Amino acid sequence: MLLPSKRIIACLDVKDGRVVKGVRFEGHTDAGDPVDLALRYRDEGADEIVIYYIAASVQQRTIDYAWLARVARQMDVPLCVAGGIRTIEQAIACLEHGADKVSINSPALERPEFIDEFADVAGSQCVVLGVDSRAVDGEWMTHQYTGDASTMRRTPRKTLDWIVEAQRRGAGEIVLNCMDRDGTRDGYDVEQLAAARKLLTIPLIASGGAGAARHFVDIFRGADVSGALAASIFHFRKASVGEVKTAVSEAGFEVRS
Repeated sequence: MLLPSKRIIACLDVKDGRVVKGVRFEGHTDAGDPVDLALRYRDEGADEIVIYYIAASVQQRTIDYAWLARVARQMDVPLCVAGGIRTIEQAIACLEHGADKVSINSPALERPEFIDEFADVAGSQCVVLGVDSRAVDGEWMTHQYTGDASTMRRTPRKTLDWIVEAQRRGAGEIVLNCMDRDGTRDGYDVEQLAAARKLLTIPLIASGGAGAARHFVDIFRGADVSGALAASIFHFRKASVGEVKTAVSEAGFEVRS
């Protein structure tokens, strides 16, 4: 049986028109122009580009649709966007302006029915649930408004319970960002992601902690995730998308050439 290819996904956290990257969601530093980086990762062979407007929810703003359309016209790989998308109309506008998928996080935590409504209108294949998760007193807990350290807060929802509910409501994919690993380059949180994988039938994407090509191999072996998302390893040229794909392929996993 031919197994699905493992996806290597490049992530751009955008704030005030620039790509930024921090450690555990704090201390953001400039990493470059979002269009330049998106095109670079496209050319390196990324299977998908994800653009997060990280301050949008906090600032009660949403995506610049005209800018999104300009970027989407230059992409020939799937494009997922997130940030400040609080209504079905905003989500559909993202799709109409070139996004292939829309990721929702804080608004879904506040009103879980948003997932059902979006899936009913656009189809589950367009609905991605982003989950920011951190261990608190021995439990993995969801967090929201993580684009700014001053507004970040824990919610009452347990991570594993929330992803199961989201799948039932119609989410087509889960991106699980393990906050304690974010930006550390110490490797993905295999334990948390493996626990999540056991509960899901939809694709699960690992996020948080990639610092070397071997970390992608480790998470595919240890948690059998569908894809792995990374930012700083690519932004700061610790490894290219192509180098990661070579390592993953040599470890015995199918990847798209």
